Amino acid sequence: MATIIVHAGDFLKGDGMYLNGELILKTEEHKFVGESISEKQLEFIEIASEENVKKLGGTLGWGAIGGVALGPVGLLAGLLMGGKKKQVTFIAKFKDGRKLLASTDSKTFTNLQAACF
Repeated sequence: MATIIVHAGDFLKGDGMYLNGELILKTEEHKFVGESISEKQLEFIEIASEENVKKLGGTLGWGAIGGVALGPVGLLAGLLMGGKKKQVTFIAKFKDGRKLLASTDSKTFTNLQAACF
């Protein structure tokens, strides 16, 4: 089990999980347990940068997520957040059109990326 921290998008902010090929993310309809979404439902996933978040924001209506979600420094992929685990901030879009800005460890990100390949 890996933790996914949701920053913005079509899911509730806070902790989610990645377990056995399923993302478990909280939505308005599934506030307590979270909705289980197969990794096969990912349309694309990539490391977040200010450039690609602004581009996605312009086309999908996210606005200025960089400054709002993660502070004035904006999005920094590969943040070191305590300990020795490397955190990756990423953007993802699902086949049903929902989108996500989140962070997770580099191993989980690689597994999610492989599911889209």
